[in-house]
Amino acid sequence: MMKPNILPKNDGRTVVIGPCRLSYTHLFEKYTGPDGDESRAKYQTGILIPKSQKETVEALKGCIKAAYDQAITKYWGGKKPKIDETSDAYPLRDGEGKDDEAYQGHVYINAKTGKKPSVTDRSGQPIIDEDEIYSGVWAWVCVTFYGYKVNGKCGIAAALEAVRKCKDDEQFGGSVSQSEAFGNIPMDDEDDEDL
Repeated sequence: MMKPNILPKNDGRTVVIGPCRLSYTHLFEKYTGPDGDESRAKYQTGILIPKSQKETVEALKGCIKAAYDQAITKYWGGKKPKIDETSDAYPLRDGEGKDDEAYQGHVYINAKTGKKPSVTDRSGQPIIDEDEIYSGVWAWVCVTFYGYKVNGKCGIAAALEAVRKCKDDEQFGGSVSQSEAFGNIPMDDEDDEDL
């Protein structure tokens, strides 16, 4: 197994986390969500970190605190809203509360962005084949934590910056890729005449 790593950057709010598993991954097209509201569509992924990676979890909490401290003056007018690990406004969550077996034994972050993130392979080459990135793949992920205030509600969120795939694994949910499903079926133009 690869050694866990967390590399703080800049002012302590931007970090590279890895290796971690991705879940509910939408990195090539924006996801509109169940309500279908395209104005809120984002590129996004869940980032699963094993609870056994205690140093990584503690380092993430430090990055979240740095974002909180910056937001006190930048977004919240000097106020200090209560945002802790029990709050929905806190970005690092316990996977035990999620109705998904893949999340058990993990903490997780939902990272989103309006701008298409950089997605590369181990050598840094762009990944074009969307089947290469799926829920269950292992990757290093760069995120920036930031404070927000929307409709009077304050919180901390994670902006998705970049993803670097590091290892394949079993796909969550058991679904198959396009190539697995249709790779052995010959598709001749002549077949169209029978339709």
